[in-house]
Amino acid sequence: MINVSLTIFFQLLCLVAFAQQNLVPFVHPLIGTEKMGHTFPGATVPFGAVQLSPDSDTLSYEFNGKYNGNVYNYCAGYKYEDKTIVGFSHTHFSGTGHSDLGDFLIMPTQGALQLNPGVASDPKSGYRSAFSHANEVAEAGYYKVKLDDHNITAELTASNRVGVHQYTFPKSDQSHIILDLTHGIYNYDDKVVWTFVRVVNDTLITGYRQTNGWARTRTVYFALSFSKPFKSYGQKNLDKAQVYKGFWRKFDQTRNFPEIAGKRIRMYFDFDTEEGEKIKLKMALSPVSQENALANMRAEVPHWNFDQVKANAQADWNRELNKIQIDASDKDKINFYTSLYHTFVNPTTYMDANGDYKGLDQDIHKATGFTNYTTFSLWDTYRALHPFFNLIQPSRNSDMVESMMKHYDQSTLKMLPIWSHYANDNWCMSGYHSVSVLADAIIKGVYKGDAQKALDACIATSNHRDYEGIGAYIDKGYIPATLNGTSVSNTLEYAYDDWCIAQLAKKLNRQDVYDTYRKRSENWQNVFDKSIGFMRPRLDDGTYKKEFDVYSTHGQGFIEGNSWNFSFFVPQDPATLVQYMGGAKKFAARLDTLFAMNLPDKFFAETEDITREGIIGGYIHGNEPAHHVAYLYNWAGQPWKTQERIRMILTRQYKPTPDGLGGNDDCGQMSAWYLFSSMGFYPVAPGSDEYSLGSPSVKSARLQLENGQTFTVEAINQSDKNVYVQKVLLNGKLLTQPVITHADIQKGGKLTFYMTNKPVKK
Repeated sequence: MINVSLTIFFQLLCLVAFAQQNLVPFVHPLIGTEKMGHTFPGATVPFGAVQLSPDSDTLSYEFNGKYNGNVYNYCAGYKYEDKTIVGFSHTHFSGTGHSDLGDFLIMPTQGALQLNPGVASDPKSGYRSAFSHANEVAEAGYYKVKLDDHNITAELTASNRVGVHQYTFPKSDQSHIILDLTHGIYNYDDKVVWTFVRVVNDTLITGYRQTNGWARTRTVYFALSFSKPFKSYGQKNLDKAQVYKGFWRKFDQTRNFPEIAGKRIRMYFDFDTEEGEKIKLKMALSPVSQENALANMRAEVPHWNFDQVKANAQADWNRELNKIQIDASDKDKINFYTSLYHTFVNPTTYMDANGDYKGLDQDIHKATGFTNYTTFSLWDTYRALHPFFNLIQPSRNSDMVESMMKHYDQSTLKMLPIWSHYANDNWCMSGYHSVSVLADAIIKGVYKGDAQKALDACIATSNHRDYEGIGAYIDKGYIPATLNGTSVSNTLEYAYDDWCIAQLAKKLNRQDVYDTYRKRSENWQNVFDKSIGFMRPRLDDGTYKKEFDVYSTHGQGFIEGNSWNFSFFVPQDPATLVQYMGGAKKFAARLDTLFAMNLPDKFFAETEDITREGIIGGYIHGNEPAHHVAYLYNWAGQPWKTQERIRMILTRQYKPTPDGLGGNDDCGQMSAWYLFSSMGFYPVAPGSDEYSLGSPSVKSARLQLENGQTFTVEAINQSDKNVYVQKVLLNGKLLTQPVITHADIQKGGKLTFYMTNKPVKK
């Protein structure tokens, strides 16, 4: 088995071997983007509802009434360069370009009580604490840090729905545990709509809070249990704007009062502690009720054995990470298993232990026969993450598709999710890429639900005329630039999604639907300006927009990209795109130019998600629209260039450091790209059963498939210099095209690459 328990030293170079199978696997939860500003280093189990992690600052989303750009660095709550920690909250996103969450922050302190977080430049001005990476440990399912200003060691672990804390205190008669109910990520003054707390007894409190953020109607319930009775408690309500306060003023609600409500509540619990005394906390979450939160706690962590919870969490990770076993260099093992860890963080479980969950309609539903999930960042994850799940987590992906179908059933708009988030759709990004996920899962035989109903949901979503220019797209075959600021990329993405619907209809023998959506899938041609060879915005009268810059990412009709990258976004029909760009030779030359050009900073200065670190020439790997582009040389008759580019991207965009990714991980998409590409194949067009071949960076990879079969990738003569493929055998048979199918993998067997240091131009 793979041992995932790794201590992270400052240079992040600690290696651990597991003797049973003599493997040397590596997982680094502190590998991230933007120096860990977009991924979190905390404690969770695979696909866990609780993602317990340190938060290193409390920046507001707004500053002087405007968007505060610095808050972007705290999408996950923790930034590696920071020198202070404000506490440990229970919900986080991993690798997103926007944010929310940060629920129920806990902070242990000792000394004079302070109920404000203070400022990073003077941590003693509040309850925050300085810390050092030298005293920080991050393992899969476990986190530990020394809070220097309070002389307290904090340890965190988790089950699916319960965060477990263990704090080692010094001797003090002024030890405190703070519960900050105002804290959040991407916070602002009115984000917390309401908070309610009941002090049940001297070891148990329950409550909830409702927030209006990225998810506008989000309520999370909790049950918090202490291993030791607190001697006293109190609260401070920071909301001074509320004029009417009713007759609760008859009570002193600030101290030892058991029923608390308000918008901005911070609570504290007082203890006497001996030197080295450990106080443990269990925080259970529920989307449904306080009662269910308590039931989740009793079901998952009924005891106070912190080490047992940690061992269970790490056993969960070992079980999941052992689904692929590789032989590779130490650096590649770090990158591979860290990527595998990242892909199993999201989506997240969204239901209680008894199956209850709150639906999009804000009513309570029961998940019968499936696990309900949320956190679907679909503009990102349809490309590689969900196809990866179809290989390695097919049962889970079937449940994820069923979760999307339940979302559709509960939607008054009758649309599949765009970005599913805690019984909400936050409508972030473009396309209707749920249809890609549904089609891919059904075509590959993964989804166990009603496929005909799924197709009907895809059709309904694609015909919602008042959403993001769909009506004009249906009528004209493109979205006019005057109607939508991302008219070109939306047109391209809808055309790909329509192709997915066509493929699904073909499988289900719905010929009329197939004919309609096959034709719609060709709409990309309506925004391809043959006179310049690029995708370009068109006006309502059919003419092309005159003021146009193929290099700029701002105001040109594209979302988080420019025309150079989006002009290759026809994953459903690369062969026709090759012809539109002048044939194979010219197409390959265009790709060469993309990777070799110098793209000045001014052309992406307006876009937070695109930075120099994620760019190779003009190819933007740090954002998703171009993730398939390096594989397009296969359609231009030059597969050796696909091989060369893939190995270059693997080396330059993935490193075992705190800023080791060239862009946001985006809920696992960047990592899924790495996993596929490092094994030598990639799903260029999800919705097809084909994978395009590249150049594996591993020496071997053994995939333990859910159907009991084993599929092995082997790279003969693998090295950093031998990036080219001499020949490929599938179960001993020579492949004549750079492609394998999903069925090939599901049958089990061996894919053998013979590597060389010279291009093979046959």
